[in-house]
Amino acid sequence: MYREFVTVLRREYLKFVRVPIWIAAAFVTPILYLVLFGQAFNLDALFPSGAGGAPYLRSALFGAPNYFSYFAVGMVAFVTLSMSLYAGTGVLFDKQLGTHQRILATPAPRSAVFAGTLVFRSIMAAWPAFLAFGVALLFLHVPGLVGLSVRPSIGALAIGEILLAEALLALMFTALFLSFGYVLTSNEAYFGITTLLNLPILFTSNALFPQGTMPAWLQSVTAYNPASLAVNVMRENLFATTGYPYAPGVYLLGLLGWAVALIAIALFLSARALRVP
Repeated sequence: MYREFVTVLRREYLKFVRVPIWIAAAFVTPILYLVLFGQAFNLDALFPSGAGGAPYLRSALFGAPNYFSYFAVGMVAFVTLSMSLYAGTGVLFDKQLGTHQRILATPAPRSAVFAGTLVFRSIMAAWPAFLAFGVALLFLHVPGLVGLSVRPSIGALAIGEILLAEALLALMFTALFLSFGYVLTSNEAYFGITTLLNLPILFTSNALFPQGTMPAWLQSVTAYNPASLAVNVMRENLFATTGYPYAPGVYLLGLLGWAVALIAIALFLSARALRVP
């Protein structure tokens, strides 16, 4: 199985590098969001220093020094979710070209086919998120731009929790959308379902907007959103935060529960779709 897994992994890599526009899009898109949306949507400008609303804004951001810092960390979840949407498109194209049928005709274990694709696509969903994070840090040194400000010292445990949160987030959504690629047969159906899921997941999270500004019923939904759980882990470790009801480890446990559930669903759907008739 290991040999087949590596072969599938290498095939996915070659498919990716042979289309440079995908690399360019993955590189440029998060930067554009940070430059255009992040810099333009400046809530701090609405509450200048000394204004009555400024303390409330600081409280709503849960320790983030400014809205851009709050937004930049949320962009990690936003970019991961957006990139994972495309996990199943390669499978759909393989079906249309007949490549998928030839792969299934080989003696390669179905688990190796699924796992190889999942691992590579998860990496492709995660690295643009870290790119966005690095660019946001660099903005601190660019005149005229607001940058990501984090606390002076971040320990190894904090870094490990951040990496684990991002890995779980990438794996769970990539697995889910990849399974849709195996199950569905048309591009229209695939993009219809993924778009229908993408927007509710994003806008019921605290990735882009402070949870405290939402109505009570939406705050309840947001508290259990996997994207919110991942972002809470990152923000608690990056900022000197107060106001979070739980420690990062508790949010990680919730995120792990989501990952187990969504990957189990993905394995079930993919096993049925990859089953030999």
